[in-house]
Amino acid sequence: MKRIVLAGVLAFFGLFVAQTSFAQVQVGIRGGANAGFASKPDFLGSLTPDFHPTIGPTAAIFLDIPLSERVSFRPEIAYVRKGVAIKENFDLNLGGFNLPLGATIAYQSQQLEVPLLFKFNLSDGPVQPYLIVGPSVSYALDGRIRTRGSGMFTTQPYDIDVNYGGMLNRWDVSAVGGLGLAFDAGAGKFFIEGRYTNGFTRQIQVPVVNVNVRNRGVAFSLGYSFPIGY
Repeated sequence: MKRIVLAGVLAFFGLFVAQTSFAQVQVGIRGGANAGFASKPDFLGSLTPDFHPTIGPTAAIFLDIPLSERVSFRPEIAYVRKGVAIKENFDLNLGGFNLPLGATIAYQSQQLEVPLLFKFNLSDGPVQPYLIVGPSVSYALDGRIRTRGSGMFTTQPYDIDVNYGGMLNRWDVSAVGGLGLAFDAGAGKFFIEGRYTNGFTRQIQVPVVNVNVRNRGVAFSLGYSFPIGY
């Protein structure tokens, strides 16, 4: 069912673009870093270590389709690495000398994401602040559990591939909101952008127990857009 919904979204996107004047549409790319983390179920409390962000790349291609002088539709096809990390540290007493030891276990997933955003230009001029907001659907292409130990030296990472299906959910539906600054650059625009993604889909499905683990993310990107046909 979710695949049918995603196919429908992409088909609608293609139809929308086909009926919009190419002279007005801009195409763009962006790239940057995503700090992925996750919500921690309340019932776990202090029973488990805190969740920490994991930093990964993000990149996208997009269209900017004007709907009015201030509002445009901005569909994207993006790659983003999401995940969360657990860190444990302790001191090993060696005859009065404390040796710090630790380990990091990180879940990392490579995701194809389709945000369907609306962009609101807040002012005119050579520098234009703007707001973006809208829904997003993502699909995990693959994933891994990466472990790494630390002490007097850091060990090489050890990876275990994740098998999706069953307890782990490949799909995620989320809301995106962000702010950006665009700068006129010839026929196109350079921009810098920050966005927050709040996932609504439970990533772990366990019978009986409601494990409320949902993706979160804060991303910062640089990009460039230009009119189609320029």
